[in-house]
Amino acid sequence: MKQFLAFVKKEFFHIFRDARTMLILLGMPIMQIILFGFAITTEVKNTPVAVYDLSNDVVTQQIIQRIAANPYFTLVEELHSPEQIEDVMKKGTATMVIVFDSDFQSNMLHTGEAAVQLIADATDPNQATTVVNYATSIITQYQQEISTQYPSSFAIIPQTRMLYNPQMEGAYNFVPGVMGLILMLICAMMTSIAIVREKEKGSMEVLLVSPIKPIYIIIAKAVPYFTLSIVNLISILLLSVFVLKVPIVGSLLLIIFVSLLFILVALLLGLLISNVVTTQVAAMLASGMALMMPTMLLSGMMFPIESMPPILQWISSIMPARWYIEAIRKLMIQGVAGIYVIKEIGIILLMIFVLLVISLRTFKKRLS
Repeated sequence: MKQFLAFVKKEFFHIFRDARTMLILLGMPIMQIILFGFAITTEVKNTPVAVYDLSNDVVTQQIIQRIAANPYFTLVEELHSPEQIEDVMKKGTATMVIVFDSDFQSNMLHTGEAAVQLIADATDPNQATTVVNYATSIITQYQQEISTQYPSSFAIIPQTRMLYNPQMEGAYNFVPGVMGLILMLICAMMTSIAIVREKEKGSMEVLLVSPIKPIYIIIAKAVPYFTLSIVNLISILLLSVFVLKVPIVGSLLLIIFVSLLFILVALLLGLLISNVVTTQVAAMLASGMALMMPTMLLSGMMFPIESMPPILQWISSIMPARWYIEAIRKLMIQGVAGIYVIKEIGIILLMIFVLLVISLRTFKKRLS
């Protein structure tokens, strides 16, 4: 029995001395419960909403105040021309625009009907349906509350318009997210494993003492995965158009350009992981924890970022897949011009520069 307890004690000490094992055993459950508990939700909160009020009377102002005070919505802008409606949609400033007809209160009192239009970005059909239902519910509740104040009956009739995806096809939202996830996994996970495999076999030392510079060795390792990622990109686009019937409304060349930038980010992430870990198992765990799960949960691929707590929204802003998916949705589904994705492209380029510097410095330290 003493020998058994001694072995148990030895195993405890062995685990406690291994910081990575402790991180996996104790850190991973905490991270998972936080991510799954806060990121996965069917509620849609803090949805950015813009208002175009042609009437600007007491009733419309009361409705706007109710919507702005509701936790489901965040009033971001008041529009002054119909041209601004699609502009804020393309920029991503607002997910829904509420348009009040001219003489809203007068029509409500004299004709018994007043029209309000709810224009939603339907690239994510589930979110669009939810926010329209929320807004309709607020307007209906307001109508019921003030009905006793007026002698004649009236009706406020919300009219719904879904932009970019009037058929409400789920593939329109699904395809850009899958593109980001696949490219991230292929590039980052496979690149990190390929380099670590050389370390485990002991062949990396042989390569490093060869006349070829270390940076060329790393690039040579990355090129095949870069090529395969391009093939995957072409396959995804072909399947999206001809099988899933998702149209490419915007510039195909710009879509490919943004995708190539994202592939470079993923390759650099794989290089960074390979510099930190020493085994293939550790590379898989690091890629799974640091890339795959956050990409699925925090990039806006499955759940709206606006509904997450502020800390998770901040973390999502450093996720490369978030900006890639946003850019692809705008280009592929909305068909916007390149000027509307300058922000996303700029952030991805900044990530390439930062990751390149960190990866190269880390690699040089390992060689010294």
